[in-house]
Amino acid sequence: MEEEIQKMKEIVLIYLDRSGGLQKFVHDCKKYNDSKQSYAVYHFVISINPSDIAELDATLGNYILHNPIKAAEIFQSVCFVAIKTLSLIEQLQTEAQISILLKPTHLPPLPSYILSLSAFPFNYTSHRFYMSEGIVIAMGIVTKYTQGARFLCTEETCPFSEGFRYIRVHLPGATESATVRNDFVCSLCSSPLQEDMKFRVLGDKQIVEMIDAKVLNALKGYSNNKSHFRIQAFTVFLRDELANRMTIGNRYKIIGIPTCVQNGPQATACIEVSSVQLCKPNGPSFIGENFKYLLSLTSNSCWRFTAMLANIFASQVVPPGTYNTLKLAVLLSLVQTCEKESADYLDLLVVTSDTLVIDRLLNYSICLLPRGIRHPSSSDIFPSVSKDKHGTGSASIQAGSVLLAKGGICYIGDLCTYKKDKLELLQSVLESRTTTLFIPGKKYGEEADQQVTIPVQTNFWSYVDVDSSSKKHTLKDSFLIGQMDLNLLPPNLLDVFGLLIYDEFPSCRLSFPLVHHVLTKAINPEATLYRVSQQFRTQDYEEFILFAKNLRVEMSSEPENLIQGYYLASRRVRRDSMHGSNLSASALKILISLSKAHTKLSLRKKVLEEDALIAILLLESSLTLKHGKSALCIEPNALFPFDLSNENSLHQRDIYLQKCHHHLLKFISAYSPGIHVNANEE
Repeated sequence: MEEEIQKMKEIVLIYLDRSGGLQKFVHDCKKYNDSKQSYAVYHFVISINPSDIAELDATLGNYILHNPIKAAEIFQSVCFVAIKTLSLIEQLQTEAQISILLKPTHLPPLPSYILSLSAFPFNYTSHRFYMSEGIVIAMGIVTKYTQGARFLCTEETCPFSEGFRYIRVHLPGATESATVRNDFVCSLCSSPLQEDMKFRVLGDKQIVEMIDAKVLNALKGYSNNKSHFRIQAFTVFLRDELANRMTIGNRYKIIGIPTCVQNGPQATACIEVSSVQLCKPNGPSFIGENFKYLLSLTSNSCWRFTAMLANIFASQVVPPGTYNTLKLAVLLSLVQTCEKESADYLDLLVVTSDTLVIDRLLNYSICLLPRGIRHPSSSDIFPSVSKDKHGTGSASIQAGSVLLAKGGICYIGDLCTYKKDKLELLQSVLESRTTTLFIPGKKYGEEADQQVTIPVQTNFWSYVDVDSSSKKHTLKDSFLIGQMDLNLLPPNLLDVFGLLIYDEFPSCRLSFPLVHHVLTKAINPEATLYRVSQQFRTQDYEEFILFAKNLRVEMSSEPENLIQGYYLASRRVRRDSMHGSNLSASALKILISLSKAHTKLSLRKKVLEEDALIAILLLESSLTLKHGKSALCIEPNALFPFDLSNENSLHQRDIYLQKCHHHLLKFISAYSPGIHVNANEE
C-alpha cells in the first residue's frame, strides 16, 4: 500500500507540472509568503481533470472520483514537500497546516455519477463526488465559518503546548462544533486542548436551497405529462471563493460531495460544492416540417404567417379562429422571453367575462416554455425573507414564483383577487423590473441592516374578471367611445401592463364552436376535435417557440421612424389640460418590443414596417380600452376584422392592413409633421 501511495504522489507531481497547476500553486504560496504572517491553515484550491489523471494513472483517478478526502491527503503531502523543498512559505511548520480543496472540472457522463434529486434514496453515505443539476429557490446571506484552527496542550511541560501539532480543518459535511470544540485532549499527556484564538482562520459560507428542474412541470398547472415524481429541495454549501457565485432563480450544474448535517434532532442531506457551472438553455436549431410548409405558403405576405399561427394556436383548448387577437398577443409574449437584464418585456392583462376559457388558454400557453409558472395562491409571488432553517439564525431569501419563472412567464391569475399592497408591489416591479428586500440586521444576527435588489426577468400574465364586482364594467359609449370602465384596478397599474386585451366573446353570447368545444372536452378530455391539432401538436409549438425566441433581430430605420411618428402623434392627440398626455414613456419600449416579437414570430431577423404596424394596432387597441378612441380611430377588432376561413379572407385582411398603414401615415403627417416616414403612393 505504501508503494502504491508513493507512486500516486509521483503521478500527482507529474500532473501538476503538466497541467500548469504547479505554477498556480507556487503563485498562491508567494501570496502567503509575502504577507509575513503565520497562519494555522494555508488553503489551496487545485483544479483537476479526472480524465487526464485517469490516463496517467487509473488508481489515482479512481481515488479522486471515489475517495476524494483520501485523495486530498495525497495532494496535501505532495504540496508540503514542494513547499519545503522550494522554500515557498517560510512560516509553514507541519503538513497538517495545509488544506487542499480538489475542484474537478467534470465527472464521467455515467448514471452512477449523477445524483438525482427527485429519486429515492438520496445517497449521502459514499462521500464521493457526484454531479447534480437544479434551480436555486432560496439563498442565505454570506456568513463566516471556521476554515481551520490551532489547538495547544494546556500542560506547559508537554512538548505539544507549542507549535502546530494539533490543527483542526473543516471537512465536507462537518458542522462548526465538529471543527472547534472544548473537549479535545492531548494524545501525549491526555491533558485538555485549548484553541489559540489568534490563529483561527475564517472563511466565507453561504447556504443555498436547490430543487430539481422537474419542479417546473409541477408548477405549470396544466401538463400533458401524466407521470408522477417526487420532488425534494436539498441544501448546498458554498464556501470561500464559491460564495456569491450563484444567483437566485438560475439553473446550475454542480459537482460536490453529498453528506448529512446533524442539527439537533434533525438530519439534513446536503452537498458540499466543489464547482459550480451555470446551465444555459439551448433552444432547438429547427422547426417542424408543417411550420416550414405553412411559412412557404404564406411567404408572399409579411402578415399571413403570424395570422395563421394565431388562428390555429391552442386548438386543444379553444376552437381555431376564436380569440385570435388574444392568441397573437400570447404568442408575441412567448417569443419575447429572455434571461438578459436588458431584455424587452411584454406583459399581458386580459379583460374577460369568461374566466374559465381564458384561464385554460393562458394555462396551456405557459406550458410551452421551460420556465412557465402558474403562481399558486398558497405561496408568495415575489421574494421574501425568512430565518435560515439550518440553525444559523441568519437571513434566507426565498425565491417566490417570479424568480422561478426567470426568463419565462409568471401567470398570476385573476388580478382582482389580490389586495392593495400586493397590487402596489406588482406595479413597482413592472415599472422598475426589480424587487427590493429589506433585511433588518438585529432580527437576523447581523450588525447592520441590508437592502438587497433583485432583477425580475419575466413576463407577467393576468386577467380581470369584469363580472367579479357588483359594478358593471361595460363599454361607456356615453363617455369616451371604446373606453372600458376598469375602476376596479388602479389606473397606474393598468398603464404599466404592456398590453390590455379584451376577448371577443362576452359570456352571454358565446359562439357555437366554442360551446361545442367546451362541452365535448368536458365529456372526453382526450378527444382530438380538429385536424390542425394533429398537424401542429403541442410539442411542435414548444420547439417553434424556443427556436423563435432565440432569434436575434435588429431594428431598421423605416419601422423605427413609423413607431416614433405614431408615438409623438399619439402623445399629442391623447392629451388633456388637466393630466397631460395619457401615453406614458414606456409605450415606446412596448412598441419596440412588440415589433421585435412579431419579427421573431415571422421567423425573420430584420424588423419591417409591417411588424411595426401590427405593434401599433395592438397598442392602439389597448389604449382605446383604457382611454377611449383617438384621432387614429381604428376598428374594434383591428387585427382580425373577419374570419380567416380561406386564402381569399387572408388576401382581404392584407388589403385591410395596407389601408390601416396608409391611414396611419396620414395620422402621423397630420399630428407629427416633423417625422419623416416612407409613404407608399400605391
